[in-house]
Amino acid sequence: MRVQIVLFDGFDPLDVLGPYEVLTVGGGMSGGGVTVEFAGVDGPRLVPSGLPAISLAATATLDPAVDVVVVPGVAGSLSLDPQEEGSVGALLTRAIGPLAGPLRAALDHDGTTVATVCGGSLLVAWSGLADGRPLVTHERGADLTGTAPVPVDARVVDDGDLVSAGNVTCGIDLALHLLEREVGPQVAHAVERVIRFERRGTVWRASGTPVRA
Repeated sequence: MRVQIVLFDGFDPLDVLGPYEVLTVGGGMSGGGVTVEFAGVDGPRLVPSGLPAISLAATATLDPAVDVVVVPGVAGSLSLDPQEEGSVGALLTRAIGPLAGPLRAALDHDGTTVATVCGGSLLVAWSGLADGRPLVTHERGADLTGTAPVPVDARVVDDGDLVSAGNVTCGIDLALHLLEREVGPQVAHAVERVIRFERRGTVWRASGTPVRA
């Protein structure tokens, strides 16, 4: 499984590093069955996060044909107002321009899964790429601010080629779920033991018997 984690200006470091460590450890425990790299739309460069002391190096150009594209959220003030400088809303809105096209290509590509963490779900939703699909994000954007996706209150929502996770630490649950789904439960369980993390909640899917009032 080839994974690219997208870096863009203002990204939230934990949205990136949580999944990165889980998937990298999973790659080691599966004998190289998982590879992970940081990628940017504009190719290799040092990308500043939303926390002043932290930048990470994108080493590849975003490839919509990889197996999994992980889209993080941003670190900023919690306002969703796109006019408020330094806010989550402003940082996500700024990222939509360069990212919307490649993410659409990834969702259109057979065999590619787009996985979002926290505000990364809003980035996908505001780009018009999740209309009519179940999605979860940070509770501050839980109603998806009037966009067309169907909000779900869960830590992880699996809708096939679009998998989303809630608040920041849910990115670890997301990565473990992807490991279990794509590589197998033995590897996912082994990684859980190494990092001493137990997933919480049930992964939500639009399948099975519906809930009735």
